[in-house]
Amino acid sequence: MNYTTKKMLTNWRVILVFITLLLAVVAISPNPYADGVAIRSITMNSSASSAGIESSKPTAAPMTRERIISMNNIPIHNMSDYYNFVDTLEPNRTIQIKTNKGMYQLVTQPLLKITILNETEQKIINETIFVNETINGTVQLVEKIVEKTIIVNKTRSEIIGTEDLGLVVYDAPTTNLRKGLDLQGGTRVLLAPEEKLDSDNMDILLENMKYRLNVYGLSDVVVREVGDLSGNQYILVEIAGANEQEVKDLMSKQGKFEAKISNDTVFKGGGDITHVCRTAQCSGIDPSSGCGMSGDLWVCRFMFSISLSPEAAQKQADLTRNLDVITENGEDYLTEKIYLYLDDEQVDELNIGADLKGRAVTDIAISGSGSGQTEQEAIFNSLANMKKLQTVLITGSLPVKLNIIKTDNISPSLGNEFVKSALIMGLLSLVAVLLILMIRYRKLKLVIPMIITSIVESVALLGVAAVIGWNLDLAAIAGIIIAVGTGINDQIVITDEALRGEKSEAYDWKKKIKNAFFIVMGSYFTMGVAMIPLMFAGAGLLKGFALTTVIGFSIGVFITRPAYAAIIELLTKE
Repeated sequence: MNYTTKKMLTNWRVILVFITLLLAVVAISPNPYADGVAIRSITMNSSASSAGIESSKPTAAPMTRERIISMNNIPIHNMSDYYNFVDTLEPNRTIQIKTNKGMYQLVTQPLLKITILNETEQKIINETIFVNETINGTVQLVEKIVEKTIIVNKTRSEIIGTEDLGLVVYDAPTTNLRKGLDLQGGTRVLLAPEEKLDSDNMDILLENMKYRLNVYGLSDVVVREVGDLSGNQYILVEIAGANEQEVKDLMSKQGKFEAKISNDTVFKGGGDITHVCRTAQCSGIDPSSGCGMSGDLWVCRFMFSISLSPEAAQKQADLTRNLDVITENGEDYLTEKIYLYLDDEQVDELNIGADLKGRAVTDIAISGSGSGQTEQEAIFNSLANMKKLQTVLITGSLPVKLNIIKTDNISPSLGNEFVKSALIMGLLSLVAVLLILMIRYRKLKLVIPMIITSIVESVALLGVAAVIGWNLDLAAIAGIIIAVGTGINDQIVITDEALRGEKSEAYDWKKKIKNAFFIVMGSYFTMGVAMIPLMFAGAGLLKGFALTTVIGFSIGVFITRPAYAAIIELLTKE
């Protein structure tokens, strides 16, 4: 080791660069040999959920996420292996799943088709009723159990496949760098509230939206407030791996659910509902109605049970107490129906059984329907509509109605192409810069430190992104390119100032570097002022570009470029 190299390695500015590089690599945690598929989210009440598998928190580092390594001792290396295994699953089979965090056993559930037979049968059931009795001279409401004969339709269940396991997975990450939607695929929705909200109501809205998306079974969710230079309020929702239409349907609805009798509200979604059943035992395709043809379409009805608060149940009793009883098709109903409204639009109407007259019943059933060109499509759409309605009933309405301004849906395959293109362009840019610098200086000992400094700045910037959990999208990649480009420019300024007049007797190296850093700092502050408006322009969609540019420039100005100046000093003296 010669004297110049020793002086470089012991210079405190160079040591600071090495420490920064080491910390960045630790933060990124690269592991190109990571195997398996990472779990993105778990659907509630699914086989995976029942087995105890939990979704990772959206803020969890990618390398800490649970990864499926094998299923029934069959290695799972990637998405292709996973789906090839899942496609062979049969109902009512036990699956052993091995992950990097433990072992799980789950049982596959059959997907049923309900068929209504042209037969009926009598069935005797026990029913709880409340009657007035005089006890010790006082009229009291007494609970009694009586037998009741009902006519039911005969149904036949046919297994037509296997229900989804409830696992949403993706190829195991190899670093802690978070890919934005541009790079991994997903849905981005920009929404605007119909009225301006203060900070407290905006916080409530954001939390409610996150809760609604999580209840629906979506994770990796980013929900944040953004704005523009005109002072408009927006909410930006980014969901990795989600379908565009289901997100639009879920977010465009305020979710104001009401059940009415004679224009009087009986109960609302949220506070009036204490429980919504989402298990197969009390939700799914309604066995009393099933599926059938309506014109050219198949229509399937769904049903699930809910529990009302005592106050809502009493209100229902008060509103039905004075209604008359009518008979339709051999069944006794009240003269008024209960109408279900979602965002002030009627979505269903249900008959009220005569036995519910004046009774404060807390457990009731909600139904609806879905249609499709085929029976299978109708079943799928019916269950999807049921899931959305259940989500709205659980979470209640949003504080304000939201309007969709813009939606973007990017496929995962397109995101992979973006990553490949970015890496290729980065490599070509590095080669082009190397050639230009060699033509300009014709000294390899000056060019190599420039290239190494640029690489260190890029790695350090990626390390910061990994630490703060910033999603890398196309805008952020553009910011990285700008930061590295300006870094090369500043190094050229430092090098030219250091070399100018180096052979003269009046050569003052410190003054030359001081002049160079005066230019560098002027450029830094100019860039900072220019990036501030971009933080807010375009409803925050350019924030990634502005943030990465500022961070990259700051790392260069305060860490790498002083070290490069120290290296140039030693090289020029040599």
